[in-house]
Amino acid sequence: MDSNDQKLIQSCLNGEIEAFSQLVEKYQDRLCRSLYRITGSTHDSAEIAQEAFVLAYQKLNTFKGHSAFYSWLYRIAFNTAISQKRKKKRPTSSLESIRENSGVEPVDDHPESSPEYRMEQAEKQKLVQEALNSLPDEFRDVLVLKEMDGLKYEEISEIVGCPVGTVRSRIHRARAELRIKLEKLLNIDED
Repeated sequence: MDSNDQKLIQSCLNGEIEAFSQLVEKYQDRLCRSLYRITGSTHDSAEIAQEAFVLAYQKLNTFKGHSAFYSWLYRIAFNTAISQKRKKKRPTSSLESIRENSGVEPVDDHPESSPEYRMEQAEKQKLVQEALNSLPDEFRDVLVLKEMDGLKYEEISEIVGCPVGTVRSRIHRARAELRIKLEKLLNIDED
C-alpha cells in the first residue's frame, strides 16, 4: 500500500477528517472514470463514487491494508454499482444526450472537428458501449477492470471475489463475445 495513503488513513482513524478529504481528492476522478465505464452515465458514476466514499469513511476501521486503498475503495464502489444496477434499469443514452454531456463543438476546419466526424465517433462510442453493456455482468465487469482501468489480474480477482484463473477465463470470453458483437454492430467484414 502507498505509504502516503497509509499515513492519511491513520490520521483519519485518529480523528483528522481532513485526511480523508485528501484521499477523496486523490482518487475521486479516477474512481468516477472507472465507474463511468461500467455505468455509462456521468451522473450515476458520480453518485456511486460519492456513496462509495461515504461507505469507505464509515468502514475505514475495517481496512486491513493487505491491498491498495484504491482496490479496497473500488471494491466498495463496484458493489455499490452492482446494487444500483439491480435497483433500476438505466435506459441507453441517445446520441443527442452524449453530445450534450460532452459539450464538444467543432472549432476548426480539420476533418476530425467536423460535426459529421464527431457524430460518427459518438455513434461508434455508443455502439461500443451498447455492445459492452450487452455482455453478461461477470464478463463486462472484469473486462472493464482489465482493459479500461488497467488493473492486474490479482487486483481484479480481489475486487470481484473469484480466483485469478476465473478472471482470466472471463476476460478471454468477454473479449471474444465483444469482438463478435462489435463486428455485427459495426459491420466489419472479415477477409
